[in-house]
Amino acid sequence: MMLNLNFMALQKIILAFIISLTSSISIAQTAGEITLVKTFGGTRFEMDTLTLSPRQVMTILKDTPLAYEEFKQAKKNYSTAGVMGFAGGLLIGFPVGTLIAGGDPEWSLAIGGAALLLGSIPLNKAFQRHANNALDLHNKKYSSRVNTNFYLTGTGFKLRFRF
Repeated sequence: MMLNLNFMALQKIILAFIISLTSSISIAQTAGEITLVKTFGGTRFEMDTLTLSPRQVMTILKDTPLAYEEFKQAKKNYSTAGVMGFAGGLLIGFPVGTLIAGGDPEWSLAIGGAALLLGSIPLNKAFQRHANNALDLHNKKYSSRVNTNFYLTGTGFKLRFRF
């Protein structure tokens, strides 16, 4: 009787292992093409119908080492630009708040804040460039030979062909 219980427990362990292995394989196969969508407030990442955070994109890109390294650089630029933009906004906000309250504002703080905001713009552009490169490296295995994209912009439209 003791041998029969151990054999049944072993069967359950093997069955659980097989189920977990097949579910992880199916999750890996559903990870598909990721797109970067530019919005008014910044950018967002989409895969099929899901909206992904940069952390989730990094997790998906771990399977493609070159894309992962490129996206790590993009995330560094994104974080630095975010900190600089937030600090610049605060430095501009203090003198404006002082002016609204009727005090004597320190405009040198606003000038420094504007410099930080202007300095964050190239970092944000570098983030977009590195993120696009990383996603292109990742999406190569999901796309055909010719990739066409049609974009509507504020001033017209853009049609892009990638070979």
